[in-house]
Amino acid sequence: MPVHVVGGGLAGCEAAWALAERGVSVTLHEMRPVRMTPAHQTDRLAELVCSNTFKSVEPTHAHGLLKAEMRQLGSIVLQAADEARIPGGSALAVDRVVFATRVQERVIGHPNITLMRGEVTELPSPGIIATGPLTSDALATAVASRLTVQSLAFYDAIAPIVSADSLNYEPLFKASRYGKGGGDDYWNAPFTRDQYEAFVAALIAGEQYVPGHEFDKVPYFEGCLPVEEMAQRGIETLRFGPMKPIGLPGDSYAVVQLRQEDRAGQMWNLVGFQTRLKTGAQQHIFRTIPGLENADFLRFGSIHRNSYLNAPQALTPHLSAKDDPLLLFAGQLTGVEGYTESAATGLLAGINLARLLAGEEPLLPPASTMLGALYRYLRETEPKRFQPMNANFGLMDPLDPPVKDKFKKKEMLAERALEEMGKFARAIGCSQAEACARHNTVLKDSDSPSPPFRVGIK
Repeated sequence: MPVHVVGGGLAGCEAAWALAERGVSVTLHEMRPVRMTPAHQTDRLAELVCSNTFKSVEPTHAHGLLKAEMRQLGSIVLQAADEARIPGGSALAVDRVVFATRVQERVIGHPNITLMRGEVTELPSPGIIATGPLTSDALATAVASRLTVQSLAFYDAIAPIVSADSLNYEPLFKASRYGKGGGDDYWNAPFTRDQYEAFVAALIAGEQYVPGHEFDKVPYFEGCLPVEEMAQRGIETLRFGPMKPIGLPGDSYAVVQLRQEDRAGQMWNLVGFQTRLKTGAQQHIFRTIPGLENADFLRFGSIHRNSYLNAPQALTPHLSAKDDPLLLFAGQLTGVEGYTESAATGLLAGINLARLLAGEEPLLPPASTMLGALYRYLRETEPKRFQPMNANFGLMDPLDPPVKDKFKKKEMLAERALEEMGKFARAIGCSQAEACARHNTVLKDSDSPSPPFRVGIK
């Protein structure tokens, strides 16, 4: 009896390949060209509809580290990307056609994979759903019905996140509005009147992202407007919205609040600052906020169409339905952002479903790795605050003792992550582990393995 993988994108192809390489017969379903999406142009598997870059390959960059971890697990997407690479500096830029062709050739050439074209409208088990932000209406209805409609969102409104060690704390003060919670749960950036009016003007003038596809045009909800839209509605709108100083100590004319995003306090969210400003404009404008002059952005703000699940509410730690451990979800549908992140979750979903079918428990890498840290975010974030997340160092377990030098800190985080991922790869019997150990020269056979996160199946 074959396993069904629904979705022929990056996550689906990784999942199908991981299963097939472990001796599992796979039926990979892709609805194109029988039914096209508003964004895709071809019927090829793994078609890149947005950028043609997988971002940095350097391990001291979050996306580069995630790639290095994926290589240790045998990523088919990165093998194809290497073959399709074009000049792009430290970024893994690819020829879109060559890349998709290489992935498709590998997938359909595998003796354990059968490709079926056509729309899937029901949830298969055992199976993996990896249909991404353009999940068809019929399948989205089936998912919402199975996991509850509250678990499925159809657009996201994301505020930027900055790194704690990049903040200038001198102008900031700690306080909660009206002393609620712990009384000092937020960092607050105070504005004078002149600073506030200049900030509002900059928001109005800032260059905004213009949707390139009809599917990415989303309606604005009054309770979740882009910050630049609020600025355009009048000079006082923000001061009576997310920048209101009411309930806070002092005589600030306006305030930007930063809310803690992780247990270690390494990541801070700009509260209410969801935006469609381009990333360059976000950096320029938001660094005029007092205390954020040298802010390191771990995640930029955005608002766009994005079907995704509230993973901590609806899924198990290994991203299966709570009532069926053999029905897994992967890719952007789980609440990760980006090509590399999507592919990585597909890869791990395939590995874990193969383990389950063999009578073994699913395993997750530790949160000292980038992939493990992403999975921790997906399982432990407070459901009412959950929003899609990209790979960033703020998700990972902090170093002990802390390291102040930013570059040295990232070097040490990357070295630790690759060492731990190598141990994880060996623990799950991944054939890539030995080769990658030689390549990265960070894995030590003499080290006792750090135990992977074990997922209990009831």
